[in-house]
Amino acid sequence: MDIKKLQAIVVDALEDVKGQEIVLFDTMHLTSLFDRIAIVSGTSNRQTKALAASVRDKVKEAGGDVIGVEGEDTGEWVLVDLGDMIVHIMQAPIRQYYRLEEIWGDKPVKLGAAKRKSTAEAAEAAPKTRSKHLAATQEAPEVKPVRERKAPAKKAAAATEDKPKKAAAKKAAAPAGKVVKVAPSKSETAAVKALKALPKKAPADAAPVKKVIKRAVKKVAE
Repeated sequence: MDIKKLQAIVVDALEDVKGQEIVLFDTMHLTSLFDRIAIVSGTSNRQTKALAASVRDKVKEAGGDVIGVEGEDTGEWVLVDLGDMIVHIMQAPIRQYYRLEEIWGDKPVKLGAAKRKSTAEAAEAAPKTRSKHLAATQEAPEVKPVRERKAPAKKAAAATEDKPKKAAAKKAAAPAGKVVKVAPSKSETAAVKALKALPKKAPADAAPVKKVIKRAVKKVAE
């Protein structure tokens, strides 16, 4: 088990049984036998035994190894050997007498930092899952409001009404030099034929007819 995870489990186990004056020390630079030492005080034989049992049970639940537990018969000083970590559970007079902090305590580990690191690593390692409710909400098809569904029909109707206006505007905006050819009507074509059929020297009363026919011919030419 990772030492950071192990030390967090031990601290939690000691806090659960109200262990007093919990301290944790890094001993990697002092010995190769173990990496951490934890020291905690108990107010009675019963509490020291309960603290040792709490550490043992929680480490086993997490999949860690418990090498052995010593001193449970008296309860004055109980030692829990976890391989990479040693936990000393002592009554206050015994702790003051032996002063283990003076031997191993030159590199203390902050309990809050140890627990925060372990919690952050566990959160990163844990698989990210979504709740069924959240998944159903995210995967559900989007339903548009009634107003939004009717809006396209209104827009289509408005676009249909605007088509003649747009066509007229487009025609008005056409370049001045562009000539639009319009096919002549049947009457105008007939007028051209009639003009060609008139004799070059027509009587005087035929002059108005000739003007009308010429106007029609001019319109056809345009």
